[in-house]
Amino acid sequence: MITMRPGSQRSHAFRLLQLLTISGEFPTKSFSVLGGVRIIRHLVLRLTSVQDVRMDKDSPAYTGKMFSVSGRGQLRTIRLCKCAFPLIDELHPGALECYLSSFGKFSSSSVHISRNHRVAEVLALCMMADIEFRPYVLPELQKERISQTEMKKCSFYIARNFKKLDNLELNKTIYTRVTGALFYSGGCYAVYNTRNAVMKWNGMGEYKALQHIIEIARLNTGLNEVDSAVLLGSTPELALKTMLQSDENSKRELRFDTVYKKVHFVPTSDDGVTLLKTLTTPDWNRKMLNAIFGDDSLYKNNGIMEYDAFIEDKYIYSHLDSDIARLYRFSEALKVQSEPFEVLCYPWQVSFLETYLGSRDILRIIDPSDLAAMLGKT
Repeated sequence: MITMRPGSQRSHAFRLLQLLTISGEFPTKSFSVLGGVRIIRHLVLRLTSVQDVRMDKDSPAYTGKMFSVSGRGQLRTIRLCKCAFPLIDELHPGALECYLSSFGKFSSSSVHISRNHRVAEVLALCMMADIEFRPYVLPELQKERISQTEMKKCSFYIARNFKKLDNLELNKTIYTRVTGALFYSGGCYAVYNTRNAVMKWNGMGEYKALQHIIEIARLNTGLNEVDSAVLLGSTPELALKTMLQSDENSKRELRFDTVYKKVHFVPTSDDGVTLLKTLTTPDWNRKMLNAIFGDDSLYKNNGIMEYDAFIEDKYIYSHLDSDIARLYRFSEALKVQSEPFEVLCYPWQVSFLETYLGSRDILRIIDPSDLAAMLGKT
């Protein structure tokens, strides 16, 4: 008998059940995002064969195969079997309807599978960062009037649901890359997931997507500006490749920092979960700089270049927000400036920053757990 309730030894199976209800499928290559790779693999193997499963000790037991696994390599994927439907129904009164309305039939197309996997990885990071992502729990959004939608916690809305907010049929190219929008107290991010490839920006397509998100944010949350994006990727090296590719683009509209003023690179790992918690802390940037430098007067720029503090005749730049758009502008300024400087970074950023900036001596490593504690996030 497998009990899937949260907090039990089978909570990994419960997480997968919740994710699959929203994403439809999940890549086997991404178990590490959920933690306990060996345990998850063992559970998935068990649940692809006939088992007795219940939600908790007081729930009825169901017998059957709950998961199916198919495909190879990057396309190897987990999906739910019909025997899992009663369990989905126990999650929430609207959970089964949500699943059936989105995944009545699966496509074998690699494009569709990859798309679902990109969304699934974003949802997994949101789950681990305690960000609400379940459509049947989230407040409904609309595009008819100005209203104040009450969001009790950080909330991620999947892009495919935005299409339902317009009476007019939207151009499908708008949502070929953006996976959704992440709302937190005081701000909103457009969210992308490049997975294992370098992000290829479609300037006009991303601009249309951003304008749609801005309109939704304005009508529902009172935000008049959305200028930031979160870019997920499997490794920090993808951030480096994204920036180097930008250097090669002769057309500015193809650069990653054209549409969004801020692009925060978040790895699909435990480090990414910690960073996502920081980025969704209310007034996070001011709190982070105050926690590090202690005095607002330390990080008032004087126009020489972008920096965050000037201490002991040295300019200090913080890359703790992992904003690669800002880093790109900073590196451009360094080409014409000779002032001494120092870059604050996390351990996982060291390798790509050393390569991109050309030196490790200028890097000062900050423990992410220390910063999380300063911001009140654990």
